[in-house]
Amino acid sequence: MPATASPPHGSWERLEHFSRLAGPLTVPPADRPYRVEFRNQRKVDGRWRHAKALLIAVLNVCFEIFFFTWLLRPDHIGPTYAGPAAELARTANLVVIASIAVVEMLRLVNVISLSLASIAARDPIPVIPDPGVRVAFLTTIVPSKEPIAVVAETLRAATRIRHDGVFDIWLLDEGDDPAVKAVCAELGVRHFTRRGIERYNQPTGAFRAKTKHGNYNAWIDAHGDGYDVLLSVDPDHVPLANFAERILGYFRDPDVAYAVGPQCYKNSEQFVTRAAESQQFPFHSVIQRAANLYGTPMLVGTNNAIRIEALRSIGGLSDSITEDMATGLALHTSRNPETGRRWKSVYTPDVLSAGEGPTSWSDYFSQQRRWSRGTFEILSGTYWRRFGKLSPAAMMHYTLITTFYPSMAIGWLLGILNAILFLGLGVTGMTIAPQTWLALYTDATAFSLWLYIHNRRYNVSPYEPPDSWGLTGMLMSIIAAPLYAGQLCSTITRRPARFVVTPKGDSSSQDGIRTFRNHLGWCAVLLIAIAVSVARHYAGGAALLWPCTSLLVCVLPIALSYAAPRLAHPEATTPAPAAAAAGLLPLPRHPGDITREIPKALIQQHLTADSPAPRTGSVPAGAATGSAAPRAHPVAATSGPGRTVPEQRMPAEPQRTG
Repeated sequence: MPATASPPHGSWERLEHFSRLAGPLTVPPADRPYRVEFRNQRKVDGRWRHAKALLIAVLNVCFEIFFFTWLLRPDHIGPTYAGPAAELARTANLVVIASIAVVEMLRLVNVISLSLASIAARDPIPVIPDPGVRVAFLTTIVPSKEPIAVVAETLRAATRIRHDGVFDIWLLDEGDDPAVKAVCAELGVRHFTRRGIERYNQPTGAFRAKTKHGNYNAWIDAHGDGYDVLLSVDPDHVPLANFAERILGYFRDPDVAYAVGPQCYKNSEQFVTRAAESQQFPFHSVIQRAANLYGTPMLVGTNNAIRIEALRSIGGLSDSITEDMATGLALHTSRNPETGRRWKSVYTPDVLSAGEGPTSWSDYFSQQRRWSRGTFEILSGTYWRRFGKLSPAAMMHYTLITTFYPSMAIGWLLGILNAILFLGLGVTGMTIAPQTWLALYTDATAFSLWLYIHNRRYNVSPYEPPDSWGLTGMLMSIIAAPLYAGQLCSTITRRPARFVVTPKGDSSSQDGIRTFRNHLGWCAVLLIAIAVSVARHYAGGAALLWPCTSLLVCVLPIALSYAAPRLAHPEATTPAPAAAAAGLLPLPRHPGDITREIPKALIQQHLTADSPAPRTGSVPAGAATGSAAPRAHPVAATSGPGRTVPEQRMPAEPQRTG
């Protein structure tokens, strides 16, 4: 295709372009044991871009450190009022100063985290999979909360996934629903249910009832012996046909416990959906890539591949409200019993499935509450018990990446506390010229934004506009801060948490005034503090700056909810021009019809004693109904042999989307 050709349209074409961001498949080395290899994505861009990225990161950290030390200079501590309440005012003043120090320290940690991740980012070099790997594709359904039509679309796409060995598709049904069984029978999908089996429905532990991890662990116990690796997606995440081809090769390395890809939302019409995906940009496009350097990318439950032997070695998926993060931590602090080395993980930027993001503020808030609460619970217990078993590099990485939710929550709570002390007691905190503070604070923020926007060129989302700066994602993090604060308080007070299935398809929640109860509660606190400050004559420009900003944050999601019809985008975004103009041919509209990447002759060439031929045979029966024989897919004609095995000519810079 000429470089001037128009980009292809249709969601699956866009997704397929982004399913090969890690580069073409390569042949594993024959002269040495295979270990996953990585390329520094900055160095691929050339020395100038690598040096520029390093310079931005260093300047960002240095200026933030300068701002932090300047702000806390002793001569900036303000005086306290004399009189009967002098001691109280002095104490309150110290609390304000300590709060400012904590907030700025957390901000510094976040700056260091993103800066280091920007420099350390690595992409794995994909290799052709071992055809002898026995694979099970799993997804789940809770019939009372998830529409069968949504799961059927995922299963139908899964039947087109290509793998030359044992490959069976399973649906893990929490309801043992007759309609679900009928869909499985129609599609040739195996059905599993733990309903009515007491052993698989316990109040706590690996087989905890009404949880995703309990459902998966029950299947592993009943049928895991028949497979080596499980591919897993959420029921709304439709996989591409090259899912197995792009992710299974990393398991040639015996110490790889799991491999994960980015989370991508295909329903991009609503503002909430687009902004929620944009919010995840730093994690999926930068931080997960940096974790490749340490072998510790976080397990993401939406789409992944996991070695069943590794799961069994830690007792299955962890019993947690965020079972994916807890399971990943358990694996990273355990060792492969066969090699004695630590289990490691791999993150690929290849977009191999696309799901449904939250379409309402209710569903988005529910998602954020669950994710933040799970992180707080892990940090309050499991994390520190396992911390000493991490490698030094993994200790640093895990500590930095787990600060996001705590920093946002603590920052919000301390900001509210400071506002109350400023407005209610008239404390001064610090005496700094407003112009000087604003100038330095703006500069520090500008450096952080510079680094953030510079990293946008590595965005892995096929749906965000190529020129997007991702500011809506940053806005969503600020809007969600009151939720994180609430979940932190619930964790500290040990209020019970429960797993909530995010509604899918037509089951999405509707927004109402109750949706924003958390934000409205903080509004009431701030309005009372402002009223008290007016009555006591403490209200002033500096004292009202933060309370008014916080009020705006609380009101903003309500305003955006009412403006939703005008913010909705009926059409999905087209892919980045760089990817479309780099020579990629027009592609079919269904993910299962994409030309195969791996020539069958090349696969047969690598069937050695170390890679046994595909194994066939029956899978243990148990609670399964409906079956499909292991299958091998027809092979399309592809280019000849070589070190790489391209499906089509790779775009020069496929990951540059903004």
